[in-house]
Amino acid sequence: MTRALVLNGPNLARLGSREPDVYGSASLDDLAASVEKWCVDLGIDADVRQTDDESQLVGWLHEAVDTRAHVVLNPAAFTHYSYALRDAAAQVTSAGLVLVEVHITNPYAREAFRHTSVVGAVSTGTVAGFGFDSYRLALTAVALRV
Repeated sequence: MTRALVLNGPNLARLGSREPDVYGSASLDDLAASVEKWCVDLGIDADVRQTDDESQLVGWLHEAVDTRAHVVLNPAAFTHYSYALRDAAAQVTSAGLVLVEVHITNPYAREAFRHTSVVGAVSTGTVAGFGFDSYRLALTAVALRV
């Protein structure tokens, strides 16, 4: 069975309460339940994780390489400036694994500082702007690419 890490960066544990007009009213637990359901249909064994700690995300990307797990990554605010995360993400794709950058909102439809992704250039692809369905589309892409 295909294995994937679904990794979520800073502030995503606040889904449902943080800016519900932007991110919706569903929680991270709701997202994890949706991911679990989608993965059953796609034949993916997924592990959903969230951290506000940049070094933890880097460590999880290293784990993905070491355990041959594909990655769906919502780097959140780290998208725009974390070269450490970018370099760890590059190791995933350089190892021949799929890494899909995902965003709940469309960064290009928001503030100008959100228009730059340092992770996107080393990702297999990016899905953004479809709410939680961005994760479903990213997981589908993983399933189709392996």
